[in-house]
Amino acid sequence: MNVSGVILAPAPCIVNGNNTLTVPFGSNLVAAQIDGVNYRKQVPYTVTCGPQPTNDMTIELQGGGASFDRALLMTSKSNLGIKFLVGGATWSLNSPVNFTYPTLPQMEAVLVAKPGSTLAGGAFSASATIVISLR
Repeated sequence: MNVSGVILAPAPCIVNGNNTLTVPFGSNLVAAQIDGVNYRKQVPYTVTCGPQPTNDMTIELQGGGASFDRALLMTSKSNLGIKFLVGGATWSLNSPVNFTYPTLPQMEAVLVAKPGSTLAGGAFSASATIVISLR
């Protein structure tokens, strides 16, 4: 018996044209209004994939979780996290979501303060990686 075949490596997908994706929350945020509802922002991203054997894919946001809630992305402020939503539903960090390319899920981000904490003023930052995979 002879067995032969050709394995095709999936074509790479390029997220946001290989450029850094920025979600500007602004510079006039009121600490007392950061409640997981206010300051909700659409995450503007693109995904471009070459030919592939299937359009059934997953998207995952990989990053470090906030100390007070591992489902939120940690920021440079210990009492501040970022909650992500996909299609309007809460999307836990490091959890893949299914989609069919080229229809991308709508992604949003919203700031969340640690319950019972007082946020200090000043700039903050956070970083994560978007990973696209075949299902």
